[in-house]
Amino acid sequence: MKIAFIGAGRLAANLAPALKNAGCDLIEVWSKTQASAEALAAYLDCKASWGRVGNATRKADLYVLSVKDSVLKEVIMELHFGREQALFAHTAGSLPLGLFSESGHERGAVFYPLQTFSKERIVDFSRVHFFIEAFKAADLELLIGLARCLSPLSNIHETSSAERRRLHLAAVFACNFANHCFALSDEVLHAADLPFDAMLPLIEETVQKLHELAPAQAQTGPAIRRDENVIGMHRAMLLDQPQLLAVYDVLTQSIQKMKH
Repeated sequence: MKIAFIGAGRLAANLAPALKNAGCDLIEVWSKTQASAEALAAYLDCKASWGRVGNATRKADLYVLSVKDSVLKEVIMELHFGREQALFAHTAGSLPLGLFSESGHERGAVFYPLQTFSKERIVDFSRVHFFIEAFKAADLELLIGLARCLSPLSNIHETSSAERRRLHLAAVFACNFANHCFALSDEVLHAADLPFDAMLPLIEETVQKLHELAPAQAQTGPAIRRDENVIGMHRAMLLDQPQLLAVYDVLTQSIQKMKH
């Protein structure tokens, strides 16, 4: 099966090499910009194309679409011509399978790896869960087989678009919002010239506990203890930072409400 990647961003920069290393036949990378396409293609030792998405190869059996959600429908519509029989699979967490039929392409699917990606770090896909959906049973099995090249069967799930949207929402809380809290922590420390590295063992232990305890059971801190003296002290320290104080108050109240 010949595979082309449409997009050369953070997800593609991780997933494409992982598939290549697993023995898959990657024939081309397309990106809007020449530099991005050529950089990833050189790493994969395959061809590059750029500019209009219609410039992408027409020889692939599977096109993995890893582009911004806002342009995905437009990309599908333009890519469709001359590739009507090929399988298109997008990697978005929040966009429905029905986007393909709306765009006029009958062989649509979703190949969603639930992970955070950066170009600076290599992801271990053997620990990543894949959530897969397709119009046709044969395409579903094909993508399950592709995912099994990277991750054990227990990490591969057939899910509906509605279920995947909920997974994506949960991931925003677990990853994006949690990371923003780390960034806020870094700001608090930076103001006193203290190192964020001191937080890393705490963060790592917090995550490790979740292998044994439900998140609500693992909760610690002044909010869950209703330690008003400490909470009051923290609030006083943040009076000159109203936005950060608002975040502190919202999270404190949320923790206390969940316990109640």
